[in-house]
Amino acid sequence: MNAQEAQLDYCIGQATPEPGHVIEVAPGVLWARMQLPFALNHINVWLLRDVIEDDAGGPLREGWTIVDCGIGNEATHASWERIFADALGGLPVLRVIVTHMHPDHIGSAAWLCERWNVRLWISATDYNVARLASSASAGFGGPLSAAFMARHGMAADPAAVSEVGARINYYRNLVPSLPESYRRLMDGGTVTIGDASWTTHAGYGHAPEHMALHCAERGILISGDMVLPRISTNVSVIDSEPESDPLRLYLESIEQMRAIPAGTLVLPSHGLPFKGLHTRIDQLQAHHAERFAEVLEACAKAPQTAFDLVPVLFKRPLDLHQMTFAMGESIAHCHALWLAGQLKRRVGQDKTVRFSVSG
Repeated sequence: MNAQEAQLDYCIGQATPEPGHVIEVAPGVLWARMQLPFALNHINVWLLRDVIEDDAGGPLREGWTIVDCGIGNEATHASWERIFADALGGLPVLRVIVTHMHPDHIGSAAWLCERWNVRLWISATDYNVARLASSASAGFGGPLSAAFMARHGMAADPAAVSEVGARINYYRNLVPSLPESYRRLMDGGTVTIGDASWTTHAGYGHAPEHMALHCAERGILISGDMVLPRISTNVSVIDSEPESDPLRLYLESIEQMRAIPAGTLVLPSHGLPFKGLHTRIDQLQAHHAERFAEVLEACAKAPQTAFDLVPVLFKRPLDLHQMTFAMGESIAHCHALWLAGQLKRRVGQDKTVRFSVSG
């Protein structure tokens, strides 16, 4: 445990649920993990004891609400089936809530909704971006992403550009289908789950319209990817919005989460449940302030591409999957400084984008 982690209270302990098993983190709140085929090898998913009114006007139905799903593959489905068989007391799933549209969160949503004949709940923006990303002609990766990263300096590594260009249908492979309909979550809305009210908090920068869920009466925040205990949330500029400023949006979003009490139990999508929300927000703000200073220092010496700045921001070896995220984050740091007037952005005769402290 590093010094920053030691400032947080991992009040549930260090044990994590094995695939197909759960740990109760609060009465009626179950924690499960789905495996991921990446360096970040898991996603936490949550099951909340629930009671809802039958659409046909019959008696109340008892069961569970799922929050986040895992990617859409057989291993994830097998883990879910074991949970259904062993952990839910024979009760059904009543609805599926997804915090945002990234594959590890929404990939199995269509399968779950069809399996239990229930509705998906998600923000409108993330639902529609997911629909676009999973279409045959769109998605993350591929030639458009390769060209975008090449313009930001990756052209210096033609092999990496070629590998990014070859990642066609990356999103669709992890999210093979989506529910045909959904129920919209909006900022400041309320979802009644069981006997408790959960308020939805929109967050920006990491995803188009991420929804965290806070239950004030129970002192619990399902933070999704907006606040993670050990790693910093990926915040990337992507090819479809090439002049965006997602890092400013992200930092503003987590600052607004200070309105949630500091002693709240935070249930994150990666890592361990913890208390110390305000401390972690402080740490994340300080982390990005340090990265901004590093970028400014490098750009004061000579004009830099985002690709030049990757080893400045990430001081460890990166595989291709990690490099794509690192490039997006490097561009995001440059854009935040550029749009705040602290860096100049110039496109050279070679069509490459470079950033400098002076023109």
